[in-house]
Amino acid sequence: QVQLAESGGGSVQAGGSLRLSCAASEFTYSNYCLGWFRQAPGKEREEVASFDTDGTTLYAGSVKGRFTITKDNTKRTLYLQMNSLKPEDTAMYYCAADLPRNDGFCYLPYMYSGQGTQVTVSS
Repeated sequence: QVQLAESGGGSVQAGGSLRLSCAASEFTYSNYCLGWFRQAPGKEREEVASFDTDGTTLYAGSVKGRFTITKDNTKRTLYLQMNSLKPEDTAMYYCAADLPRNDGFCYLPYMYSGQGTQVTVSS
């Protein structure tokens, strides 16, 4: 069973940094697409950053150059380094995973998601 647990959220001032972690239960981690998503109050969940199974990374335009997604397959842990945080980055952050379809691609929404970790950025 795929289980994901996020940690590392908190409250910071604008311009600060946070590093989120997502620990995964024992599954064939490297076979999955992995990503970070966020949802602010009153808004839809949006994709922040993700890995395809071939290691290709994707970033939302609003975070490109500020956020970095990395992973450690041996530890089954996904990370999101967030620098130069802005108040508009305030949201609940979730990690998610899914297996690719027959065409080799993963599609939203990912099947598995954690409970989330809150990030609050004050101005």
